[in-house]
Amino acid sequence: MDLGIAGRKAIVCASSKGLGKACALALAEAGCEVIINGRDARTLNGTADELTSLTGGKIIAVVADVSTAEGQKALFDACPQPDILVNNNAGPPARDFRELTRQMMIEGVTANMIVAIELMQKAIEPMTARKFGRIIYITSGAVKGPLAGLDLSSGARAGLTAFVAGVSRTVADKNVTINSILPGAFATDRLQGMLSKGAEKSGKSIEQVAEDRIKTIPARRFGDPAEFGAACAFLCSSQAGYITGQNLLIDGGFFPGAF
Repeated sequence: MDLGIAGRKAIVCASSKGLGKACALALAEAGCEVIINGRDARTLNGTADELTSLTGGKIIAVVADVSTAEGQKALFDACPQPDILVNNNAGPPARDFRELTRQMMIEGVTANMIVAIELMQKAIEPMTARKFGRIIYITSGAVKGPLAGLDLSSGARAGLTAFVAGVSRTVADKNVTINSILPGAFATDRLQGMLSKGAEKSGKSIEQVAEDRIKTIPARRFGDPAEFGAACAFLCSSQAGYITGQNLLIDGGFFPGAF
């Protein structure tokens, strides 16, 4: 399927690896000029070279911490008028809610809600003026099915979800859509780190912890980041203009609900 976005400019945050990288690859394969972002120059430049080699597309690497005003400026200096914005940021580590200090909570809400809103504020006016825009938020399956220990991440991302649900209805008539993708367990470095911590805590091997986790997933496997990237690219496509304010859960059937 031709997604109808060849030549569009896309900013993908936190895209040097993991799900962000998968989204950047899928958008580049669709013909977009992609601005990728990360804080580690070596990793990010390696990703840029890899994506260029795989797709032949124009990939621009911006080393920046987008949680800062300086980082956001660097990102939008590289692409002042994006057609597509994919917001992505790692959540705070798992922690018992009793251990959370006020500063930890402020930092968690800032990273997983406020920064995403600030980036949308910078991108949305050019999109509405051109009558085309796609904004994607990579949040978490824990927004729909909160998990103990991830309370701060779930709460901040749920707040973002409610915030953009209202905003999305105000720009839909300008052909600007805002949607969220809620990942479950995908085969990424982040998941590997969580499995390693689980192994240390339980005394089991990483392989056993992974097997136990897979048993809880009806698909009986972890997700392939390429699957996630493909879903993101479709929501950014010209064909997805009638989909907005939605939350797409991609978790292999882990969440046991009908809605």
